[in-house]
Amino acid sequence: MPPIAPLSPRLSRNPVVVALRVVFRLVCGLVIVLDELVRPLYRPLLRRLAALRLMQAFEAWVGRRSPYTVLVLIGVPLAIVEPVKFLALIGIANGHVKTGTLAFLLAYFVSFVVIERTFSAGRAQLMTLRPVAWIIMTLGALRASIVAWLRLAELRARLRVLARWARMRLR
Repeated sequence: MPPIAPLSPRLSRNPVVVALRVVFRLVCGLVIVLDELVRPLYRPLLRRLAALRLMQAFEAWVGRRSPYTVLVLIGVPLAIVEPVKFLALIGIANGHVKTGTLAFLLAYFVSFVVIERTFSAGRAQLMTLRPVAWIIMTLGALRASIVAWLRLAELRARLRVLARWARMRLR
């Protein structure tokens, strides 16, 4: 895969581009931090779901599809779920806390179950499409660099120690 070409010098000095890059990195960082902190809560659920025969049959079916079919199987739910998450947050902000929270959690659940499982089952096919492979590799590298820079593994270990201490104190 070819290396990422640097932006032109004129574009990289543009204050709007610099500001957009900073905002993009902050948003990505926040999403990754939240995901990394919440991951221990939903990972056991994903493992249980992956062990179901129905889910294994679905993953085997996805594994036999063409790369473009897998892309559609991920893209359609993603195009529906992501706006629902955003609308749910707007609903919460407008005072519909219960409905918004329920919609947000359901959208996240669908995202975890359908999109996560479809992606993991069809990743090999997706990696045969050069632009998609580049996006997957770039986002993976971005995530890894942010996790390393924020030292999230260390933070998670400290949170586990704090949780154990709190459980012992509350007994």
